[in-house]
Amino acid sequence: MLSRGSVAIDLGTVNTLVWVEGRGLVLEEPTAIAVDDAAGSVTAIGAAAEALADKEPKGIRVVHPLRDGVIADLDATAELLHGFLRKSGALRGPVKRRALVCVPGGATWVERRSVIAAFGTRRSRCTVELVDEPVAAAAGAGFDLSAGAGGFVVDVGGGTTEVAAVAGWRVVRAESLRMAGNAMDEAIIHAARSSLGMILSPRAARQLKTELGLTGGSSGWAEAVGLDSARRTPRLEKVPADLVAGALEPVVSAIGGCVQNVLSDIPAGLAEDVLRGQIRLSGGGALLPGLATRLADIAEIEVVLADDPLRCVVRGAAAMLAAKDAPGVPGVR
Repeated sequence: MLSRGSVAIDLGTVNTLVWVEGRGLVLEEPTAIAVDDAAGSVTAIGAAAEALADKEPKGIRVVHPLRDGVIADLDATAELLHGFLRKSGALRGPVKRRALVCVPGGATWVERRSVIAAFGTRRSRCTVELVDEPVAAAAGAGFDLSAGAGGFVVDVGGGTTEVAAVAGWRVVRAESLRMAGNAMDEAIIHAARSSLGMILSPRAARQLKTELGLTGGSSGWAEAVGLDSARRTPRLEKVPADLVAGALEPVVSAIGGCVQNVLSDIPAGLAEDVLRGQIRLSGGGALLPGLATRLADIAEIEVVLADDPLRCVVRGAAAMLAAKDAPGVPGVR
């Protein structure tokens, strides 16, 4: 028997969010786990583990078990999920709960099965169902899917970008691009090393992305701390905006290409819904300065940032749980 208190989980490459029925959003932490290799034990999860990332404390290995939105390390993911469920209070009580977990729309059958396998211990006490992220993102971005409305969403996460036209609770057309926020960070790191002779951490690259983005910020540069690639000593550098924008260009162009591809394939009957509802941006990558304007130029349709874009997917999954008995809600996979 399933208990009340069903759980919606946005298991992301960068962050994981947990929503519990009757309590709302109860956990939002980095998808990271710290392991003591000598002892073979987990020393920290979530924010506490991420605080150790890139600092390489002796004997401690920080693992990010998802890559491109799917599980790359099954054992670490299982430990992380159990820790998050315990921390969120979702394991209280003796009976099973329903867990609705969001996965990239382009995830393969094997990748989907690995998510279910990560819950496959008795400790989880969850009955697991999967839902495609584009549907959850569209529901969380404000489209009234329960009324059969159509819409267009671009969900830019850490590992994947999901571009989809939806109608009701169904995907009409979609593309999943395994290139998103992490690829932007990696591009900035590469550009800084090539042009400035400077080694940046992913955290420093994310800060530059957030401050400068495609618009250049208010000053046209931003300070970053890294290592001099020749001397391997700490260095403070004023990073020019054009270096960051140039590094981001291939990723943004690829996202724009996906938007064009999906738009060019939508049925005529969905066109009015898309124009009226606008293209809505969700996910952490949606906060990139200048992204909405750039995609609007490519699509020739207004692009707007969804309310609270970081939490769109988990909010949408929660809405699906709430509407699970309503007509038209699809069986999840």
